[in-house]
Amino acid sequence: MTGRPSVPRAEAADPPLHARHDSPADPLAQRVAALRAGQRAVLGRAITEIENELPTARALHAALHEHLGHAHVVGITGPPGAGKSTLINALVAELAQRGKRVAVAAVDPSSPVTGGAVLGDRVRMDVGSAENVFIRSLASRGHGGGLARTTQRVVDVLDAAGFDIVVVETVGAGQSDVDIASFADTSIVVCPPGLGDDVQAIKAGILEIADILVVTKSDTPLAARTERDMKEMLHLRARKEGWRVPVVCTSAVAGDGIARLVDTLAAHAQEAGVGRRIRAASTPAAPLPTDPQEALRALAARDPFVRHCSIEFAAGGAGHATVRMRVGREHINFNGSCHGGAIFTLADTAFGLASNSHGVIAAGIDAHATFQVAVREGDVLVARATEASRGRKLAVYRVEVTRGPDSVCTFTGTVYVTPHAHAAALPPSGR
Repeated sequence: MTGRPSVPRAEAADPPLHARHDSPADPLAQRVAALRAGQRAVLGRAITEIENELPTARALHAALHEHLGHAHVVGITGPPGAGKSTLINALVAELAQRGKRVAVAAVDPSSPVTGGAVLGDRVRMDVGSAENVFIRSLASRGHGGGLARTTQRVVDVLDAAGFDIVVVETVGAGQSDVDIASFADTSIVVCPPGLGDDVQAIKAGILEIADILVVTKSDTPLAARTERDMKEMLHLRARKEGWRVPVVCTSAVAGDGIARLVDTLAAHAQEAGVGRRIRAASTPAAPLPTDPQEALRALAARDPFVRHCSIEFAAGGAGHATVRMRVGREHINFNGSCHGGAIFTLADTAFGLASNSHGVIAAGIDAHATFQVAVREGDVLVARATEASRGRKLAVYRVEVTRGPDSVCTFTGTVYVTPHAHAAALPPSGR
């Protein structure tokens, strides 16, 4: 037989998958290379793909994994009206002036019409046109914890794109929005002057998640008092080795305190490191117990906010949960009685456990509480949550908080029932 010899089959075979991804002709590799090169259009499309959880999003996210862990992720949270966006605007300007590439992921409330982000945070920031700054609004879409469901994956995209610092601003709905601490390298809690009783309502959350406390609007008369309140609260926090939480006073309008805040961020990154979410993801996740009561016990045990408030799981099952709390000195307000935020947190914990007792994630969307009697230090409170109704998408729960025979608080909450299962426990937070 004459002519060219046939090509051996081994040479004709397709290259291995990793080789194809490294090939310039591979579309996914080209997109990753363009994103790493700083092409904003490619970056914007990648975030849209991830945020909307399109079919190709998982492959894109997986392709970015080897490029993660370099950015310093800074979470900024606090109550509505605290001045988070104004602070971030000044903070980003200072970082950019120091030569840093900075990205901002601002979680906004969802539009009731389109489901997209209401761009309030982005509108208030005027640094987005800078070459080394990128700002993107994300719709919360009803997801709890002050974040959007895909926030962490969007942060991964920005990390892979080569930004030095990624700032995540939460929607800021209140004391239970502590999810940002699960993946931020540095958590900043913003406290505006003149919060009054609201300081007590967010106290436990602040003490648990804050790496840096920032008092905004420091040029106003009540700022000094708020600074003192924050420092007094820190004295109640259990002493730990290592980083001591500072209180930084800022005025974004005047520029006061911003340079100190940037220096403090750098110092915390130096001490605590970056890439915290990557380290946490590498920790094997333990499956939840199959017994409903033990599964609820595990859910309560993995919640750092519940632990900080000294709330104990007592009993539970499908559609119900009972928790208790002995009122301690840390729960007492300036009037000598237990502050409403602690009682609300107790009721909310029972509500959250009962609504998540069916094996799928339920996210709270509405809650109301009324208080009947004052509670003192040493009192033992018990919160019992029961299921009033549960449909395919919505469920309603009632919670009764009692002190012995006395009714202390009645609570009603509604949740959105998602199709997502509680597959495994979260990895340890490392805090």
